[in-house]
Amino acid sequence: MKRYLVILSLAFLLFSCKEKEIIFTGPFHVRFTEESETLKESFSGEIQISVHLVGPQRDEDIVIGYDIGGDAREDIDYRILGDRGEVVIRQGQSFGSIRMELINNSNNILESQDVVFTIQSVSAPDLEIGFGPGVKAGSQYTFTIEDDCILGGSYTGINDGFPPSIEGISIFSNDCITYTLSNWDINVFNFQNTRNLQFKDNGDNTLTIPEQEEATLDPSQATIRGDGVVDPSTGEIILNIELVDFDGSPVVTLRFIRE
Repeated sequence: MKRYLVILSLAFLLFSCKEKEIIFTGPFHVRFTEESETLKESFSGEIQISVHLVGPQRDEDIVIGYDIGGDAREDIDYRILGDRGEVVIRQGQSFGSIRMELINNSNNILESQDVVFTIQSVSAPDLEIGFGPGVKAGSQYTFTIEDDCILGGSYTGINDGFPPSIEGISIFSNDCITYTLSNWDINVFNFQNTRNLQFKDNGDNTLTIPEQEEATLDPSQATIRGDGVVDPSTGEIILNIELVDFDGSPVVTLRFIRE
């Protein structure tokens, strides 16, 4: 009998502790989906800043007006795509997007600038802007643009003698002098590995690959070094990589085109 009572007690506790479903009943409002984001100026894709309706979908379009502030310069550091100052959540939808792209004006000065979007109006009078008292949560969004070094960004690597090309190779630097290339093995070896290297920008459109050891190769074959050039008009990078430990120290010439 005691065992039966214990089982009943446990069942009651489990049932009573079960979370109740919480249904949001308002106030219904519009808001930015996120509060902030940070990207380097070399990012080349379209950026979509999401605004959404917190509440039931509507039978008509919702037009949201916004202001732009911050210290980033429009049409110099970034540009707005589509209707500036207005984003629409279409009939029967819950989300709309402000569309933006960055302008890569890298100058080897590593700073950052902000673009601050603030919702100012909404076409549906029963919808609030943001949520909560005081400064409304979700009514403002800050996009931070990080300056990038001149050679920083995403590239496609090409080995003219051995296609295909490889996309999505990154070049980055913390001081705009010494750079890291995320992968130089553009169909050089028959086995697939990501092999990075460091090179230096000499400041005169020439590059130096200091002697270094490739960690993914056997130590008896790991030494590489070389040089390169940058085409100032296109930004194309050409690297000549010498495989020092191989017979005859062959040189592999690779091209990297900014994406």
